[in-house]
Amino acid sequence: MARAGKRPAEEEQLHLFAPPSSADAPTRRAQQVHPAPLLPDVEPLAAALPETIRLGTSSWSFPGWEGLVYDRPAPQAKLAREGLPLYAHHPLLRTVGVDRTYYRPMTAAQFAAYAGQVPETFRFLVKAHEYCTLAGFGDQPRYGTRRGQLNSLFLDPHYATQEVVGPFMDGLKDKAGPLLFQFSPQDYASLAGPASFVERLYQFLDSLPRGPLYAVEMRNAALFTPEYVDALAAVGACHCLNGHPSMPTVREQAGLVQPERSQALVIRWMQARHMSYQAAKQKYAPFNQIVDADPASRAAIAALCLDGSRRRQPSYVIVNNKAEGCAPLSIVQLAQQIVETQKRSGAATRGTLN
Repeated sequence: MARAGKRPAEEEQLHLFAPPSSADAPTRRAQQVHPAPLLPDVEPLAAALPETIRLGTSSWSFPGWEGLVYDRPAPQAKLAREGLPLYAHHPLLRTVGVDRTYYRPMTAAQFAAYAGQVPETFRFLVKAHEYCTLAGFGDQPRYGTRRGQLNSLFLDPHYATQEVVGPFMDGLKDKAGPLLFQFSPQDYASLAGPASFVERLYQFLDSLPRGPLYAVEMRNAALFTPEYVDALAAVGACHCLNGHPSMPTVREQAGLVQPERSQALVIRWMQARHMSYQAAKQKYAPFNQIVDADPASRAAIAALCLDGSRRRQPSYVIVNNKAEGCAPLSIVQLAQQIVETQKRSGAATRGTLN
C-alpha cells in the first residue's frame, strides 16, 4: 500500500531527523556533544533498580537537558540526529518513546539505524501511525484535503501490518518494546459508540501478526470500560496506563485494568493534570528543572512497577517533560522512590520473619 504523503505540520518535526550535510562537518566536530557527567548516586541507583523496570523519556532531543543527559548546549536538530547513543549511555534511561512515527511511518532501515546506536538491553516504545487510530481527520491544517473526512484506514489490520508492524519488528528486532496505538479524543459518532468501537478494536488487534507487545492508549475516558479491558486481555494486548488530564488517574486506571492480567506493564506519564499541553510547554520550557512536583503520580507509578517486578513482569515507563517540568529529573526521583520503597518493603518482610 502506498505510503501517505508528508503533511505540512510534519515538516518541523521530521526535518530534525534529516541526515546532516557534509558541509557542516567542521562545525559538528567543533561542537561534539558527549554524555553529561552523572548526578551523584545515579549509578548505584540504577544498579539497585529491578532489571525488569525500564525507565525513559518521550524522545531525546531537548537542548535543556544540558548537564543532565548532554554535556553542553546543542541545537534540537543536532540532538535528534546524534543524541540517541548519548541518551542511552545514561544508566537510568533504558527505553525511549519514539513519537515521530505517529505522524509518518518509519522504514525498517530507519528503525535498524536506531537499534544500532543503543545497547542490547535497550528497548524502544514506538507509536503507531495515527492513520491506524483516527476514525476521521480533524480540522487541523496538517490534514490538508483530508480535513473533515472519514479515514478509510482506521483500524485496518492490513495497513497496520504493512506500514507499521512489519518495519517495527524487522528493524528493531530484539530491541522492540511496546508498539503503542494511541487513540486521541474523538467524536462518538465516528466511532459508532463504545460497544462498536470495542468490537472493532478486538478484531483489529486479533488480526495483527503475533509476536510484538501491543499496547493501547485511550484518551476518551468514556471508552475506558470493562469491555475494553476484557477485549485487550483476550488478544494479549495491554492498556497503557497514561497520566493525562483526559483520563482517570494512573492509580484509578490500574484499578480497572488489573495489570497482573497483562504480559507487561506500560505507563506513560505525559502531562500535569491541572493544565493544558501548551500551557505546560510554555511554563516548563526549557525542561531543565522540576517545576510542579507530582508526588501522588510518582508514588502510584513506583508502586505499580514494584508490584510488577515481584511478578517478574516487564515494565516500560515513559515520562514526558510536561509531567513535572523535566523528564530526566522526574526519572531520577521515580527511581529513588522505587528503590527506597523496595528497601522498606524488604526490611518490613525481614522484621516479620524474625
